[in-house]
Formats: sequence, structure tokens, C-alpha cells
Amino acid sequence: MPNHLIDSTSPYLLQHAHNPVDWFPWGEEALARAKAEDKPIFLSIGYAACHWCHVMAHESFEDAETAAFMNAHFVNIKVDREERPDLDAIYMQATTAMTGSGGWPMSVFLTPDLRPFYAGTYFPPVARHNLPSFKDVLSGLANAWQNERAEVFKVGGQVTGHLRSALQSKTSNFGLAPQHLDAITQAITASYDWGYGGWGSAPKFPQPMTIEFLLRHASRGGQGAAEAQKAALHALQSMARGGMYDVVGGGFSRYSTDNFWHVPHFEKMLYDNAQLARAYLHAWQVTGDPFYRRIAEETLDFVMRELTHPEGGFYSSLDADSEGVEGKYYVWTLDEIESALGAEMDFFMAAYGISARGNWEGRTVLQRALDDASLATRFALDLEAVPAKLAGCHQKLLAVRAERVRPATDDKVLTAWNGLMLAAFAEAARTLVIAPKQPPADRHSPTETSGLLRQGYGLPRNDIYYQLATRSADFLLSTLRPDGKLHRSWRTGRATTEVFLEDYAALILGLLELYQTDFNDQWFKAAVELADEMIERFHDAAGGFFDTPADGESLLVRPKDIQDNATPSGNALACEALLKLAAFTDQGEYHDLAEQSLWLISDHALKYPTGFARWLSAADFAHGPLKQVAVLGQGEAAGALIQAVRSAYRPNAVTAASPHPPSAEAPALLHDRPLVDGQPTAYVCEGFICRQPVTDVNSLLKQM
Repeated sequence: MPNHLIDSTSPYLLQHAHNPVDWFPWGEEALARAKAEDKPIFLSIGYAACHWCHVMAHESFEDAETAAFMNAHFVNIKVDREERPDLDAIYMQATTAMTGSGGWPMSVFLTPDLRPFYAGTYFPPVARHNLPSFKDVLSGLANAWQNERAEVFKVGGQVTGHLRSALQSKTSNFGLAPQHLDAITQAITASYDWGYGGWGSAPKFPQPMTIEFLLRHASRGGQGAAEAQKAALHALQSMARGGMYDVVGGGFSRYSTDNFWHVPHFEKMLYDNAQLARAYLHAWQVTGDPFYRRIAEETLDFVMRELTHPEGGFYSSLDADSEGVEGKYYVWTLDEIESALGAEMDFFMAAYGISARGNWEGRTVLQRALDDASLATRFALDLEAVPAKLAGCHQKLLAVRAERVRPATDDKVLTAWNGLMLAAFAEAARTLVIAPKQPPADRHSPTETSGLLRQGYGLPRNDIYYQLATRSADFLLSTLRPDGKLHRSWRTGRATTEVFLEDYAALILGLLELYQTDFNDQWFKAAVELADEMIERFHDAAGGFFDTPADGESLLVRPKDIQDNATPSGNALACEALLKLAAFTDQGEYHDLAEQSLWLISDHALKYPTGFARWLSAADFAHGPLKQVAVLGQGEAAGALIQAVRSAYRPNAVTAASPHPPSAEAPALLHDRPLVDGQPTAYVCEGFICRQPVTDVNSLLKQM
């Protein structure tokens, strides 16, 4: 018999729908039952691609004896952290406060009024690794609830008091100034691991937001710029050698289990790949090195091939496991590689240091051993031929891998993560210009003619990436906004009712990137509408924004998380979105709200800069100098002006374009700007001052 999870939209909850545990989804029915039956709540939070979530489920939640005890003594609630980041934030804070660390699966025990009194993560079925058995935990807490309830409520009250303090961010008494950003940059580079790349020790995470901040701060020049760029590029090179990066199929795993980026935790998340694709894209813009472009394209192509919904959204993740074994889909034996590659085996073995004994549990996780120059010398090849030869080998292995049992796909569509991916495809569409690709007939249907062609700019673009971006935007603005208000999650025709700050802010940023790709006013109009809704529903008069809307569910506390984690904080995204909208609209309210938000993180960012890296990029944007570029007119001459702006990495520039006169829905940046001598004209504004309008590319580039 299935339990109460059977009608869920979440693949993670559906994984548990046939457990003998009488699971409930979070909701009024479960909460009311806890009060009516006077039982504590066991709250289990995880996500579909989580390896240790699967392990605990198999060991404990599928065990009939354990389930019977849980059902007798607790009301058991399962939560998908990706659908409910608010609950995850609240109870992760509690778990960290009570145990000193956190992670998933998260196991939290609550009073019926939702106060946490005991917490942990994974518990084994028998005591091991200095962890109590899950059965002992259950038995002890059931006894405490019956016989030591006063102590339970005392602990719950203490933890709740801590939560209310920790999740309500206080404003600093100073704002981040340019000299602070310089000092932060030096601190980040000083803590960089020059031996193996990245920051921190195992498990080592990719840190795309830190890399992005270093690239944009380095673009200013000045003291420390060269070292900042060097660290950013070194990190990107280190990660892309293999292991954490899937050299066969493209895309990045969640993190490296070691210091060397060798053995990954094999789950692949949409948000990581969205952020990393843009980081590699920007590195290519900065350096012109085709290596970074290749990684960006392969990552985007992986998302296109394996994480794209036929109707336009992007799926959330691929599991770490297949056939019950972590990483089985991605690793190789020597015989498998030799069978696939034949005569190219020696070349490939040298490239990846492959041996019969493997490099991980008797199998091989592919990671580059020799660079292109060494391979060219060893096999008497032209240097330019090496990447193509390797790509051919990768394609053969990809074809073999396609015959294996795939990891499960978490096919729910999350607005916030889709906003990040929309931004990546939109920017790639105008930057990674190549001959048009033919999309698979069963996956990608052509969209209507782009705004660029309708307006007659004749600008080059990557058609398939542009199609994915526009389909994504259409999908999010219709399917995830069916009733005029945004929703968090959608799957198999059903949207959940919740929505969060990060959903609004990430989608606004994605729409602004798409607007700057095709200058279609509908994207800009939608971004403004969403921003105004975001302010109305989430703004905190004390500064910044709450994570949950004012009209949302009443929880133990109303979270206001400002730290960037694997995904940017909703507040950091909202700050960036409002700064960019202010640049397009000259609306002072947007800029003022963003500036107030920045004061939330000054103290924290100086102490823990990598935990606030998306904020640092927003602060860098706020300090400028900001270039606001307006292009009026049509035809190839207007297109040449736009392309000049796009010809370099310009992180602190926004661009608007329109035929003359612009529509009423076009950004205010375009209004009241006449053509010069009837020719397409560009206006560059900086710091409330607009320079002389120009009609030729060279003059525009000088002003940029």
C-alpha cells in the first residue's frame, strides 16, 4: 500500500511513496495529526540525487520493523529540499546549531508546534562511525517525549530562540567600498590552493560565484588584478581536467571527494552547470582561449541533451547512482575503453593515464594526465589536432555509455534554477556564435523568428542556444505563472503552490539576459512586472528581502538567508536584479533597495568572502563605473554598434536596443534619444552623464 506521498509532484517524495513508513508530505494534514495524536514529528529532508538519502532509505525506511516503530511513535514527514528551500533553511540552521555540521539526508525531530529538539543527518541501522543507530535514536527520543517532555520543550525553545536570531539578518554599520573589494580579492587569492586548484579541502566544491567575482574584479585592472585572473583561470583549468568534469558527455558533478578534482560525487545538478557554463564562457571572453569555450559549449550541450524538458523547462538533476551503485554510469574498465577505441587506445591511455588496475575501486575515473602539447610531441601530431582527436574518442565512449542504465533524472522544473540556466543559454546565444546546429527532431522544435531578425539587426547568434533560451522563458512565464503569480516547481502538468524570493530574482536576471540577446520588449516588461511583485511580496522594511512571501505559509520563523551556498542567495540575486533594472529604467527605488540590501553583508563578506561571492559581484556592479548603452535604429549599421558592445567581456555594462522610436514598453534608457542624421545611433551613459551620441563603431569603442 502506498503512503501519503503517492500524489506528490516531487520525484524524491515519490521514491518513498511505497516505504512501509507512513510518510506525509509537509502540510496541514500532517501537522494537525501531530497535535491531535500528541506525537512528535520526524522531519526527513533530502533530494532525489542524494546518495546517502538513498542509503538511509534502503537501510531504515524500507525496513518493516523500523517503520513500525516510526509509525507508532512519530508523525513522519518527508520534504524535498529543492521544492521547499524555506523549510530546508530553517531546519538546516537548527541542525548545524545542534550538531556543528549539516547535510542531507537531514533528520530533525520537532514538537507538534514545529520546534526542533533533536537533529542529525544520516543515521546507520547499527551503531558505527561514532554514530548511534537510527533505532536507538528513535527509541531514545520516543522515551524522552513520554517521560522527559519538559526537557524536550526546553531544548526546543532554546533552539527556536537561536533560529529567530540567526535567520533575521542585521544590517552592518558600513557599506562595502572599493577598497574593501580590493582587500577581499587579495584575501581570496591568498587562500587559493595553487597546488590543485580551488579553495578549501576535501570535499572540494567548484565555487563558480567566487571565480566570477575574480574575473570581473580583474577586468578593472590595477593592483592584484593579474593574480585574481590567474587564480580564476587556474581553478577553471583544474576542474575541467576530468574527474569532476565529465570529459565524455560534458557537464560537472556536484563536488570532488578529494583535493585533486579526481573522484566526484557523481550527481549532476542543473544549478552547478548553469553557473559553471557562464564562468567558462566569461573566461573565454577574457582570454580568447578555445579551451574555455569548449568546456562552456560541452556543458551547455550536456544540459540540452540530458536535462531539457520537451516543452521548454530544464530538469533539476541526474542521480549519483545507477543500478544502485554510485558512479557506475561514468566509470570505465580498461577492456571497455579498448573495445570502444581500438587503434586510438594508446593515444587515449596516455592522455588519461589509464592502467589495468584503474584509479578508483578497480575502475577508471577519466582525468587528464598529459596536456595537449605533451600528447602532440609524444604522438607526432600537430597541436591543433589533439583536441579533435580526443573529441572523437569521447564521442565513441559516449555512444558506448548511452547503452548503459542511466542514472535517474529528477525531472521537476524549478523556477530559480531555470532562471540561472536561462541566463546561461541567453548569454551563450549571443556570444558563442557558430554555424547553426540542427536540433534533434524529437527534442527541439524551431521557435518563431528572433527579435533580432524581426528588427533587422542581422546579428550573428547561436540558433540552438537561442531557441532553448526563448522556449525556456516562454515556459516559465506561462506554465510556472499560470494564474499571474509565479510558482516554484512544476512536474507532469502540476505546479506547486509555493514560491520564494530566489525564484523571482533568478527569473528576472534570466529575462534581462535574454532581453539583451534579442531586445524583445516582452522579456523586459515581464522582468519589471516580476520585480514589482517581488518588492511587494518579499521586501523587509529593515533592509533586504525575506525568502518567503508575506502571503505565504506561516512557519516557525520567516527566513531571511543572506549567505550564498551552492546556489546564490535569493537576497544576492534580488540585489543584482534591482541594480540592473535601475540601470535600464533610472528608477531610484530599485537602486535604493539594492543599496540597502548590500549593507546586510558587509561584515560577513569581509570575514567569509567565498560565502558571499554573488553579493561581491553585485557590489562590484554597484560601484561601477556602469556603462548604460542605448542603440536606436535598424539595419546592419545598428547591428554593428551592438556587436561592438558585445565584442569584449564587459561585466558592468547593460545594453538596450530598439528601432526608432522605441515602444512604450521598451526600457527608459531608450526613450527621448533622437537619431543623429537619421542614422542608427548609440548613446553611452555613465554615472548619470551621457556622452555625445555616436554613429560609428570606432567612436563607440572609445567611449566603452
